[in-house]
Amino acid sequence: MATIDLKFVQGLTLEEKASLVSGKDFWFTGKAPGVAASMMTDGPSGLRKQADGADALGLNDSVAAIAFPSSALTASSFDDHLLFELGQHLGVAAKAENIGILLGPGVNIKRSPLAGRNFEYFSEDPLLSGRMGVNYVKGVQSQGVGVSVKHFAANNRENQRFTSSSNIDERTLREIYLSQFERIVKEAQPATIMASYNKINGELVSQNQRLLTQILRDEWGFEGFVMSDWGAVADHVAALKAGLELGMPGKGPESVNEIVTAVKEGRLQESVLDRAVLRILTIINQWGRPVDAPTTDYDQDEQHTFARQLATESIVLLKNDAAQLPLKSDEQIAVIGELAARPRYQGGGSSHVNAYHLVTPVDAMPTTATYAQGYVLNDDTDDERLSQEALQLAQTSSHVVIFAGYPEDWETEGFDKDKITLPANQNNLIEKIAAVNANVTVVLQNGSAVEMPWVDDVAAIVETYLAGEAVGEATWDILTGQVNPSGKLSESFPLRVVDNPTALTFGRDLQNETYHEGIFVGYRYYDAKDLAVLFPFGHGLSYTTFDYHDLTITEDADQVSLTFTITNTGKVAGKEVAQIYVGNQTSKVEMPIKELRDFVKVDLNPGESKQIKTSLSRRDFAWYDSATASWRTDNGQYEFFIGSSSRDIRLQAAFELTIGSESTAPISGNTYISEIWETGDSKIEQALEDSGLKEKIKPILGSGNDAIFANIPLRALGMVNIPSDTINDFLKIVNQ
Repeated sequence: MATIDLKFVQGLTLEEKASLVSGKDFWFTGKAPGVAASMMTDGPSGLRKQADGADALGLNDSVAAIAFPSSALTASSFDDHLLFELGQHLGVAAKAENIGILLGPGVNIKRSPLAGRNFEYFSEDPLLSGRMGVNYVKGVQSQGVGVSVKHFAANNRENQRFTSSSNIDERTLREIYLSQFERIVKEAQPATIMASYNKINGELVSQNQRLLTQILRDEWGFEGFVMSDWGAVADHVAALKAGLELGMPGKGPESVNEIVTAVKEGRLQESVLDRAVLRILTIINQWGRPVDAPTTDYDQDEQHTFARQLATESIVLLKNDAAQLPLKSDEQIAVIGELAARPRYQGGGSSHVNAYHLVTPVDAMPTTATYAQGYVLNDDTDDERLSQEALQLAQTSSHVVIFAGYPEDWETEGFDKDKITLPANQNNLIEKIAAVNANVTVVLQNGSAVEMPWVDDVAAIVETYLAGEAVGEATWDILTGQVNPSGKLSESFPLRVVDNPTALTFGRDLQNETYHEGIFVGYRYYDAKDLAVLFPFGHGLSYTTFDYHDLTITEDADQVSLTFTITNTGKVAGKEVAQIYVGNQTSKVEMPIKELRDFVKVDLNPGESKQIKTSLSRRDFAWYDSATASWRTDNGQYEFFIGSSSRDIRLQAAFELTIGSESTAPISGNTYISEIWETGDSKIEQALEDSGLKEKIKPILGSGNDAIFANIPLRALGMVNIPSDTINDFLKIVNQ
């Protein structure tokens, strides 16, 4: 193995260097003397190694591998340890197949429920996305396989994804769309980052120096290399200058020639090319594997068992009126819906896996269950014969389990949705069956949020998202109570798609996607609007109950510590996800009502109590100040909200933060009287006295028009005959 350093790189020919900054075929890096090519493959939810042939969207067969649950479901586990284990399992599989870099995880924010690739992403919340991503990355890389975290950044729609511009203000970009990438880079140091197709504020990400170099490397300390999404590079020379090292998949000799020519013509400094090559070879040397080495076996049965566990720990019980679930062992169950026999268990496009062992819900259903198709999945019109068969079965059964969801061609990579309703034939069938049987459970298979016009007509709803190849086993584990559900929604389900803040503009402009809602994404928006939702962020029921009590909050020099106790007050063991939200009530800028700042999953036997101890850093109270280009933590009043979901708050307490900073903004002529009058600030009070301004303002504020005059800036006080000299004296004294 060669020693990779700058001297080694400078010893390569210009053509050899140029060949290394473009991919070879779809999945391979180039070769260098002493450094073999390395293979990469898709892998957010399972290995998609294409042994023969090459394509970007999974049209060719890949090797058999475990189809794990999609990220939309795994994030609902709210379980750091499980995501680490998922990463480990993916790393084991990749290593056995001689894969050097696994392309995943995807950590883009679920800004709109219409986004076609939401199934591949974790959450609408950057903290949850970041923590899930950190542990996934650490798990994969613990097995000696590198990752490529994607899609950096603000890639939140699929339509026109190669050219559209995500137009975002700086604070929103930092707080919502970059912070999960920042956390992953700083805490897990991924081998590579994948630059997205889109523009940000008019500039292609693939040639955005501020994003790829100033923020990613200079601010965050990223040490790996940046590769492009497949076909994202429009100008390879500009991309290299900006800090993108590897263009994928490359254009063969044409790619080499354009780089060689650019260097020879002086349009690209060879030192910039050397830097890119050094970064690529360093990572390949560390993470790469000989692609021609024989593959090895790994325990796919054990991996399937883990896929089942991961799904059961993540499935969300949305509704359970009158404790309809778990099902009783002696119930005659009607299982209805084509999705029970032909389930949606994974996403379409580049994340599609050739499943090792698919177990459908029909395969795994109890012996007391009888199946009826009910509808045709790929046709949204009613099939009268199938519908009548299902109704007859429902009328003679004690409980009905209807499997419903989107057809695969409704949500996949490459395009966005235009609605979030189920096919009409499924909605019609659910309503008809609910009219003849009061004991109806709907099991959903979908990649993202769904409207449910029948929500009040059915007894129970179970959200399985895309649950992987063990979908049948995992679903019945939950329905029968073999596993107590503990998943929580990682996204809000609106009542209607038009309730979402992006509804007026998402995808309307072919060239621009303007983020008008700013930081108010997901639950942040619904809370600020006090808007009813179908199911809130963080929601998920259990077959037991939990009590929260004994909250204490303390502050030391570096952090704020919280302790509280959770007790299982029910009759069965269960897991609860305690969610800690913080509300900033002191900073004079737009702020959400509350934001998720921590979560803890705890396992409790009946009657058992556990004390939860957690702590928050200054950054957890911070907001991004664009004026100073820095994170700012303001001292003052905050509110803690601790609960079972964003709308099920069990403990609440006010807190005065003192580990941050006082406002450094100077008082000026544009400062309003209300900002300096009776603030309790001793410095301001003394300046008012010493300058004589207090004596002159007091009569005005006692004139009966207090509210009007309090809302006047200091520079306008001349209109009530307060001399400029007095105002200037005050400003001089208070700003000393």
